Amino acid sequence: MVNSNEFLQPREAVRAMRPYTPPTQGRENAMRLDFNENTIGCSPAVLAAITSALTGDRLAMYPEYNTALSHVAAFLDVPQDNIMLTNGTDEAIQVLVNTFIEPGSELLILHPSYAMYRFYAEVAGVKVHEVGYNVEDGLRFPLQALLDAIKPNTRAIFVANPNNPTGGSVSLDEIRQLLNSAPNALVLVDEAYVEFSGVSVLSLISQFPQLVISRTFSKAFGLAGLRCGCLISNSENIAWAKKAQSPYSVNVLAAVAASAAVQDTSFVDAYVREVIAARTFVVSELNRLGIRQFPTDANFVLIDVGGRAQEIVDRLRKAEILIRNRSHELSGCVRVTIGTIEQMQIFISELERTI
Repeated sequence: MVNSNEFLQPREAVRAMRPYTPPTQGRENAMRLDFNENTIGCSPAVLAAITSALTGDRLAMYPEYNTALSHVAAFLDVPQDNIMLTNGTDEAIQVLVNTFIEPGSELLILHPSYAMYRFYAEVAGVKVHEVGYNVEDGLRFPLQALLDAIKPNTRAIFVANPNNPTGGSVSLDEIRQLLNSAPNALVLVDEAYVEFSGVSVLSLISQFPQLVISRTFSKAFGLAGLRCGCLISNSENIAWAKKAQSPYSVNVLAAVAASAAVQDTSFVDAYVREVIAARTFVVSELNRLGIRQFPTDANFVLIDVGGRAQEIVDRLRKAEILIRNRSHELSGCVRVTIGTIEQMQIFISELERTI
């Protein structure tokens, strides 16, 4: 028998990659404070729209996007040719890498930040240069270090605002400085958590042709299971990106859900208000307990529990509360999604018993 491994080998770029293996099983029915998802579920209007769309004929058809694009564009207050739907932020990143970044050129990212930036860059053979957040500086956005790292071969810069997992946000002025310092590099601002920070760079799209923004329906809107997001930029950039996108990557139910979600703004607005109030409560309680946490503008908080990170994750899991150990990136740190006030009261009570 021929050993297939002698003939079928992965590309060198794939061979060199570090595996990304997040926990994906055993989460249902637990308090989900580990993936920064909406902790109460999506809008009832979204469920009604999906139920209505769930017909044999609709599922037999390839998806059509005009209605969803129209509603999302109106929600964002941008022209329709300035946006494209994507299969979550992950596909948005992949499409940008495939469209604008040549193999062997350099992508500049922050560390720690969203793992998929490095993932898709490495798959494509792109060189990744990281600029680190400094714990001693309170994990503030390292603007000067990032500006100093820009080189003539820097093809793109990816920034999450707010950043995951640190939680801090970047000011509009800092983004302007970055854009002015990198006129020849694609700059992606990932606004996955923008609803919780209120700081968006949408107003800069017309001023900076290299600026691209990604949004997702996985967080505040509660649609993580359907995988839907969008890219926003000038029409020329969007036209190029569409050339590198599979034509039907967003499924019909995701498109219907996104369309319904942006029309029910009262639901998401109420949820965001609840999360922001719960975030204030959690920070206050962590201070009471003497637990260090880092400033956050997102729907999660990064806390420093020292050498007990995995122990605390495991003990909370036994109480059916899921949080994420991030100590492989920031020593002693765990990340906790902010849910409702009631949920966070339960979390704080269990955490207090654990410590």
